[in-house]
Amino acid sequence: MAYLGNAPARSFISFERQVFTIVNSQTVYTLDHSVTNENDIRLVVNNVVQEPGSGKAYTATGTTLTLSAALVNGTDEMYCVFLGRATATNAPGAGSVGTAQLAADAVTNAKIADDAISDEQLDPTVITGQTAETSIATDDLILLSDTSASGALRKMTRANFVSGVGGDMTPAFSAQRNSSSVTLNDNTFTDIIFDNEILDTDSAYNTSTGVFTVPTGKGGKYFIGINLMFADAQGNAFDWIGNLVINTSSNYVIRYQSTSQGTTFTQVTNSWSLILDLSAGDALKVQGFVDTTNGSSGELIHQNFKTSFMGYKIIE
Repeated sequence: MAYLGNAPARSFISFERQVFTIVNSQTVYTLDHSVTNENDIRLVVNNVVQEPGSGKAYTATGTTLTLSAALVNGTDEMYCVFLGRATATNAPGAGSVGTAQLAADAVTNAKIADDAISDEQLDPTVITGQTAETSIATDDLILLSDTSASGALRKMTRANFVSGVGGDMTPAFSAQRNSSSVTLNDNTFTDIIFDNEILDTDSAYNTSTGVFTVPTGKGGKYFIGINLMFADAQGNAFDWIGNLVINTSSNYVIRYQSTSQGTTFTQVTNSWSLILDLSAGDALKVQGFVDTTNGSSGELIHQNFKTSFMGYKIIE
C-alpha cells in the first residue's frame, strides 16, 4: 500500500544507546537527550528490561532519570535506549532545496550575509520602469551609480545633489581702480592695476600686479568683463586702445580701439566682455594706451567702477 501524507523526515532510523556509570547510593542520573517522560526510553539493568512509571523501576523527564532504588558499582550494569529520539536522519542533498520548499518570506535579514546583494540579484527595471520624478523634496534620498567604484550605488541628499549640478561658477573675481587715476604716457601700453578687490573666491586675483591667474584644476570657459574710462583734462584729441593680455605682453587676446581718430574727447568709456577658454596657470591682465595729438599723456579715471576688471568660470 502506498504511503499517505507527507513523507517522514527520518529514514533508516537507529536508536541511540546510553551506558551509565554506576555511582553507589545514587538514584538520579543525567540523560544525554531530553525526553517527555520515562516511556521515551527503555532502561535495562543487568540485562533485564525495567518497568517504567511512578512506583515502578524508574521515571524520567527532561534529562533527569530517577531510579526507585540505588545500584552498586562493580556489580550492577545499566544502559538505556532512546525510543522517542532517532539519531540518524536524512539531510537534504546539496542543491536539492528549491523555491517550493521555502515558505514565503522565510529568508530573513539575519540569514543574508553582509554585502551579499549584488547587481545580479537586483532587477534594473524596478527603477527604470518607474515614473520619473519631476521634483525633489528636501528629505528625499537620490541613488547614483558610482562609475569610479564599479557601479556601486551611492546615496545623496537633495542638498548634495543640487550643489554638485552645473558647478558654482567659481573662481570669480571683481576689482576696480580705486586709489587714483592711472597716467597713460603717449604711445605707451601701460598695465592697469585694479587695486580695490571687491570679490575673489579663490584668491586668484593679485591687487599688486593686476593679474588674474587661473587656479590649478580650474581650467574651462570663463566670462571676462572690462570697463575703462579714458580722459584728457586738457581737451586734447586722442586715439585710445584697451588690451586684454594673456600670459605675455606680446599676446593680445583682444584690442578694443577707437574709430574716430583725431576727435577731441574729454572722457570716453571703453567697455567690453568676452568668453575665453582658459587653462590652469593662464594669467590675464589689462593694458591701456593713448595716442594724443600733441604728445601729452592721458589717464584712466578711477572710482565708482569707471575702471574695473571682472570674470568668473561658467563651464568646464
